[in-house]
Amino acid sequence: MEVKKTAIDGAYIIEPKVFGDQRGFFLETYSQKRYQDAGIPGVFVQDNLSLSRRGVLRGLHFQNPNAQGKLVSAPMGEVFDVAVDIRVNSPTFGKWVGVHLSGENKRQFWVPPGLAHGFVVLSETALFSYKCTQYYAPQDEHAIMWNDPDIGIEWPLVEGIQLSAKDKEGIKLASFDRSKLPVFGG
Repeated sequence: MEVKKTAIDGAYIIEPKVFGDQRGFFLETYSQKRYQDAGIPGVFVQDNLSLSRRGVLRGLHFQNPNAQGKLVSAPMGEVFDVAVDIRVNSPTFGKWVGVHLSGENKRQFWVPPGLAHGFVVLSETALFSYKCTQYYAPQDEHAIMWNDPDIGIEWPLVEGIQLSAKDKEGIKLASFDRSKLPVFGG
């Protein structure tokens, strides 16, 4: 597998080795030793799977305390996946990185604890997989506005965006009490 650094410390794009022939393909989606050797720490405690239609935008979510690291992929369909550094004292605080994940490119994205995360579905439907380092804790979950102008995410699809009621209530990053945000290196 090839691991590519992004502009945000600790966030990586993973290009797994794919072995294919006329019968189909095989790829290793996770090996603890291989991923830890590549700088992706942690033990995963929960796997999640979602199915969404074109235009569905989920995010930008984070938990604090109990921040989750997430190893994500889209085994079917295509999404534009985004991570935003919201770690207080981080040199890239408020910066975002985005990556296209799809069943075709088979990429994975490691979103370390302390980053907000979201994605929008670009295909007719998409299956989205999350491996998480912490259990879902609804009492610790927060949402940042998907279109916060101070962050300036360049979403490839803006027309027809569909949000959950919870995501419609997301607030600007600048409006968060800093004590509700994770701390860089902590």
